[in-house]
Amino acid sequence: MALEQKLSLRLSQKLVMTPSLQQAIKLLQMTRMELDTLLTQELVENPVLEESEVTEEEAPPREELQAEPVNGEELNHSESMENIDLDAYFGDYWEGSGASSMMEERDEPPIENSLSREPDLYDHLLWQLHMAEITPRQREIAELIIGNLNPDGFLVATLEEILAMGESEERNYTMAEIEEALGIVRSLDPAGIACRDLPESLLLQMDSRGIGDAVLARRMIVEAWDLFLRRQFPAVAKKLGCELAELEEAVELIKTLETHPGRKFSTDRPHYIEPDVFVRRVSDEYVIQLNDDGLPRLRVSRAYRRMLQTMRSEGRQSEAQAFIKDKIRSAVWLIKSLDQRQRTIYKVAASIVRQQQEFLDRGIEHLRPMVLRDVAEDIGMHESTVSRVVSTSTCTRTAASSR
Repeated sequence: MALEQKLSLRLSQKLVMTPSLQQAIKLLQMTRMELDTLLTQELVENPVLEESEVTEEEAPPREELQAEPVNGEELNHSESMENIDLDAYFGDYWEGSGASSMMEERDEPPIENSLSREPDLYDHLLWQLHMAEITPRQREIAELIIGNLNPDGFLVATLEEILAMGESEERNYTMAEIEEALGIVRSLDPAGIACRDLPESLLLQMDSRGIGDAVLARRMIVEAWDLFLRRQFPAVAKKLGCELAELEEAVELIKTLETHPGRKFSTDRPHYIEPDVFVRRVSDEYVIQLNDDGLPRLRVSRAYRRMLQTMRSEGRQSEAQAFIKDKIRSAVWLIKSLDQRQRTIYKVAASIVRQQQEFLDRGIEHLRPMVLRDVAEDIGMHESTVSRVVSTSTCTRTAASSR
C-alpha cells in the first residue's frame, strides 16, 4: 500500500484567551495581599508605571473611561497595535490613577505614630541587665546566656557549651561564674526564662510568685509530669498517694502558669484580613465602598509619554520605541484590568446587598440561601466570574451611621 501526502482544510472553533483577558482573570481571583505584592512588583519591573497622587476629585469619571475617536472616526479595535494612536486610545489613562471612583480617600496616620520595630524579649532582658548592679564580667556572661535563648525564653545551649564559647574567645569563664550569671538572668522579668525545659520553668514561676509551698503541684510536676501531660489524673493521684479530688486545686494552679514565658514579647504580629468592600448604612440605605487602603494608584509616566511622542514626530523606528510601546501597552492593560476588577467586585457586592436586605436590616434569622447563579443572573455575568470574586473577597458591614 503506497503512502501519499494530501492537503486538507478543517474548520473548528477554539476558545483562545487574550493576554489582557488572562491578566484580568488573574487579578480578579487575587486577595488584597497578593494584589499588593503584584502591583509592587510591576512598579519595579515596568519603568513606564508610576504611582499617582491624583485625588478622587481629579480622577476621570467612569463614563469617560472609554477610547476616544481619532479624526472623528471610531477606532478599529481589530487593527494591529502598531497602527493604533496610543495617545488617543489610552488618553484617559495617562493622567488617571486607575482607581475606582467609588473608593474612599483616607488620611494616613502620622509618621510619629509608627514604630520601626517593637522591643522583643532580648531587648527587654538586656535593658534590665544593664540596669542591674553587677560586675562587667557578670554582665558579659549574662549577655551570652540571653543570646542563647529562643523566642519563648528557653535556654537552647547547655552550660558546658556556654563554657566552651568562653574558652574559644579566651574569656576563661568558670562553671561557677556561668551558674551565677544564669541565676541573674532567671531573676529578670518575665518569670520562668532561661530554663532548659518546661517543668523547670513552671517551678521557677511558682517560686517567683511566692507559691513555692504548693507541695502537691510541685510533686506533680517533678514526679508525675508525663502522666500529667497525658491527663491521666487517676494515675497521677495513685502515684502521689492522694485522692483525685485533692488534685483539682493543684491542676488549676498549674494552668495559671505560662508555658511560653517569652510569648508576651513576641514581635510576630497577627495578620488581619482586610475587607475588599465596606457596606455602610446611611439612613435607610446601604452604601457600598471599595477598600483601596495600601494599594498603589497607578498611571503611565509622563516622561515616557513625551519620549514616545518625540520619537514618533521624528519618524524614528528603533528598539527603544518598540520597548516603550510594549511597556505602555502592558501598563495600560494592567490599569484596565484593575479597574475591571473593582467594577466586578462592586457589582457582586451590590447584588448581594440587594438580595440580602432583610438580613442586613433584621439579623441572621433572615439570611436567605443564595447560589452563584442568583448573583450571576442579577449582574449579567458568568457564574465562574462571580465564583472568583466571592472566593477571595471579604466584606465588612459597619454599624449604622449618618452623614
